[in-house]
Amino acid sequence: MNRQFNHHYTRDEARELLPQVGSWLREIQDLQLELVRCENRLGSILSQGDDAGGPSVNENVRAVARLHQLTREFNEREIFIKDAERGLVDFPAIIGGREVFLCWELDEEDIEFWHDIDSGFSGREPLSS
Repeated sequence: MNRQFNHHYTRDEARELLPQVGSWLREIQDLQLELVRCENRLGSILSQGDDAGGPSVNENVRAVARLHQLTREFNEREIFIKDAERGLVDFPAIIGGREVFLCWELDEEDIEFWHDIDSGFSGREPLSS
């Protein structure tokens, strides 16, 4: 059978990653806020005709580099960030012989839902225990 993904997570495998994934998601959310603050500072500096160098640019570069590093962590594991602001991620899985996503949101205690690859969050179905 032709599969889209190289790795498919069991519920237990995905559960084991939740503390790390949650930590990365919170850091991504913080970095996104930091980038907005940097953009506002730099925009203010540039609008006044000043050169934009030094600490403001360095902070921006560090935040972008870390964001790329975290994104790479997800990509290497084939864990898909669907909405960083909400903390929504999908883990490829096989359920009933079908390739699907295990779906988890940052405020959820456990992985309790799945959805078809094409249906997205609106098609979430509860996992049986």
